[in-house]
Amino acid sequence: MESDAYDDLDRALVHALQLDGRAPFSRLAEVLGVSDQTVARRYTRLRTTGALRVLGLTDPAAVGDVVWMVRVRCLPDAALPVAEALARRTDTSWVHVLSDGTEVAASTRVASGQDSDALLLRKLPQTPRVVGVSAHCVLHEYFGGEQSLVNKSDALTAEQIARLRPPDQDRPKRDQPKDQPKGRQSNGDQPKRDRPKGPRGPMSAGDRKLLDVLARDGRAPLAELVAATGWSQSTVRRRLADLRADGTLYFDVDYSHRLFSQGVTTAIWLSVRPSELAATGQTLANHPEVAFACATTGTKNLLATVVCADVPALYTYLTTRIAELTSVRDIETSPILRRVKGPGPLLTPPSRAPWRAS
Repeated sequence: MESDAYDDLDRALVHALQLDGRAPFSRLAEVLGVSDQTVARRYTRLRTTGALRVLGLTDPAAVGDVVWMVRVRCLPDAALPVAEALARRTDTSWVHVLSDGTEVAASTRVASGQDSDALLLRKLPQTPRVVGVSAHCVLHEYFGGEQSLVNKSDALTAEQIARLRPPDQDRPKRDQPKDQPKGRQSNGDQPKRDRPKGPRGPMSAGDRKLLDVLARDGRAPLAELVAATGWSQSTVRRRLADLRADGTLYFDVDYSHRLFSQGVTTAIWLSVRPSELAATGQTLANHPEVAFACATTGTKNLLATVVCADVPALYTYLTTRIAELTSVRDIETSPILRRVKGPGPLLTPPSRAPWRAS
């Protein structure tokens, strides 16, 4: 499917699902002003062509995990095999081959009480073609998780956003309604509910089965969730509501950037003075181009994933918004050559998956 095959309704549907990944088609249709059948057809077309996938994911802190960003330097012919090996693991996400074809970047989660160094090393294939590894612990996330680049789009109006927000959740911090000028961020969002820091409580075997199904398909039918857990329908509904309300479970839309004419994705590592790290990270989070931003350990202590329409747009971003950040002492940019794995489980073997730049 080419980029010009997508229209405003497709983009509005993606934004709506980012707000509530399990909203019934009837509710989506009512808010979007179309029929149930139209929403069902659009969703099915986007999903079957690989342009959209709704995922039920867990907040790492809520389940007691620590996130690490791993960079692996390889010989030129080894990057893709190494990336595919990392992608096949269940504890990795966002596995990319970077611009020069000799580096792989990935995110991995480690239980906070385990030996992180040993686990990280065991994730890598035993091959002499790996020439260097660095791992950086994520200290703080400024933008990401349940907050998506879609929330910064102008696909929905403020009224539609308010109607789609699930009753047990607050609005995300940076939904930009369609009746605002592009590039400005909405400041009318309600404050997010205070949630406890760290693990929310013990996870039962049934919880894990429930979350495993939702990680593969966030819109899995209730009957499938009942079959996986052995619970009654009322118990599944109640547990879903509880996990969403305390922030353990959130829904994310993994979508093709062609839907929003976003052609170039770039990883940017910045070195920022510690005294200005928090303010700089928050400034980055507010940029319309930033899909992810976090503080990490290491000499480059701020990482951002930036999505632009094309290379000239990336140049403009670097020479304006980034250039205005006086706290930045050093910067490294690496356009993403190939995405091998996204935020959710790998459903297709990497070697058979269609090529995606982002």
